[in-house]
Amino acid sequence: MDIIIASLLTIITAATPLLYASIGEMITEKSGVLNLGVEGMMLMGAVCGFAVIHFTGSETLAILAGLSAGMGMAAIFAMLVLGFQSSQVATGLALTIFGIGLSALLGQDLVGIAYDGLPKIAIPFLSDIPVAGLLLFHHDVMVYGSVIIVILSAWFLNKTRAGLILRAVGNSHDAAHAIGYPVIRIRFMAILFGGAMSGLAGAYLSLAYSPLWIENMSAGRGWIALALVVFATWRPWRVMAGAYLFGGITILQLHLQAQGVGVPAQVMSMLPYLATILVLVLISRNQSKIKLNAPACIGKPFQPTS
Repeated sequence: MDIIIASLLTIITAATPLLYASIGEMITEKSGVLNLGVEGMMLMGAVCGFAVIHFTGSETLAILAGLSAGMGMAAIFAMLVLGFQSSQVATGLALTIFGIGLSALLGQDLVGIAYDGLPKIAIPFLSDIPVAGLLLFHHDVMVYGSVIIVILSAWFLNKTRAGLILRAVGNSHDAAHAIGYPVIRIRFMAILFGGAMSGLAGAYLSLAYSPLWIENMSAGRGWIALALVVFATWRPWRVMAGAYLFGGITILQLHLQAQGVGVPAQVMSMLPYLATILVLVLISRNQSKIKLNAPACIGKPFQPTS
């Protein structure tokens, strides 16, 4: 039982950065914008969060630094694709490359420095429940925050007027503009939110998941988060389920290596990415379902006529 609980806890920690990044990208795409720079924003959040915790010792400031770094990168992306009408695909790829290089430069003096990790918060009474208490109510603040973000995102998209407007902009920006909605402003705010979530995802990597800074420590998680949005057909609860599924696959390959399974470690490390490709192939076979749920204007530039 102890081994099972420990495995489930590691799945939760592995899923949390994927959950933050994919929820942020889902909101961005719901507005009609495709941002492929998730990986770069995560790395900037990771290095800035770790730098702040190293120099100040404040977990709160470190989390805010990661969030702000992601938003800053997202603001650059928004300025280019919304203000200068640059290609969203090319700009997103450039943002990832820029983030990888800049994070490596900023973090070159932080490599090899360790940190104890974010403290665990036990919810009174609930954490005392056998098994379930340890699994669900004894985590750091960012794990709790990821669940709250999913709940708020689902409520925002499905129960609020602002969420309806966001979806309207993503489905038909020309119609939304014609009835008076500020398409550019709405998309700008959605992109900033996506950047903030990617920054938090990166900060979680360097503050909790593996509390240290290593160059390119996101290791492709930004691309998995992008795939998760499609896998979940742009629905928050499915995003959450997909994040925990892929988190489980990530942990599975570590446990298989620890058990000495006779498969090369490199092949084991490929499992999460092979699973991503397999899922995308299976989903792409049902084009009608994707078109039914995908924002109709995703990736399409908007130029106000007046």
